[in-house]
Amino acid sequence: MSANSRSREKMKLPYTKAYYITNEVLNSVTHGIGFVLSIVATVFLILKGIENEDTLEVFSYVIYGLSMCALYLASTLYHSFSFTKAAGIFKIIDHSSIFILIAGSYTPFALVAIGGRFGWFIFIAQWSIAIFGIVGKILFLNKMKKFSTLLYILMGWFGIIAMPQMASAIGSGGIAWLIAGGVTYTVGTIFYAHDDLKFWHVIWHLFVLGGSIAMYFSVLLYV
Repeated sequence: MSANSRSREKMKLPYTKAYYITNEVLNSVTHGIGFVLSIVATVFLILKGIENEDTLEVFSYVIYGLSMCALYLASTLYHSFSFTKAAGIFKIIDHSSIFILIAGSYTPFALVAIGGRFGWFIFIAQWSIAIFGIVGKILFLNKMKKFSTLLYILMGWFGIIAMPQMASAIGSGGIAWLIAGGVTYTVGTIFYAHDDLKFWHVIWHLFVLGGSIAMYFSVLLYV
């Protein structure tokens, strides 16, 4: 066995009870902060839409904002109650909320930035995939982690097919923030896929926060 393999084996389960508690506290705190920030961020987006007097824009921002709030609240609750009998239900909600966040994040880009039939196509496609993923999580939660991780990535980079339209609508600045968010989320999935290692799930949470912030600025400043 190589040195790297031995090192990895040492980091794997089982861990001490103190580690489990610390890990879940950190997971809860990181995304608890994300939930509070999401509420504030959503208010600013809605105010922007109201100022522009655009109903579709307000609708898109509400969907996007609620998807952020849903993810961070679901994650916070799951990790807060991970040692209780309700953990299984919260886990399904937590994992399903990732699909909701991705589809929700695409909503303002699809309906406001791109618009038209193509924008509605992207909107419908994203939410259809999200529903498919959520149903899969409900039915096969513990059997589809690799598949769902791949689906998260594919959903996240689905917008490449609309890159010319996106670039025209939000410019290089918006694209830069958008790509930064996508790359941050994607790199984070490495830690998500191997969260049996010490504190890697906490690191995944930090990448989710970073990706959300980058994506948010793309929407707030350029959509």
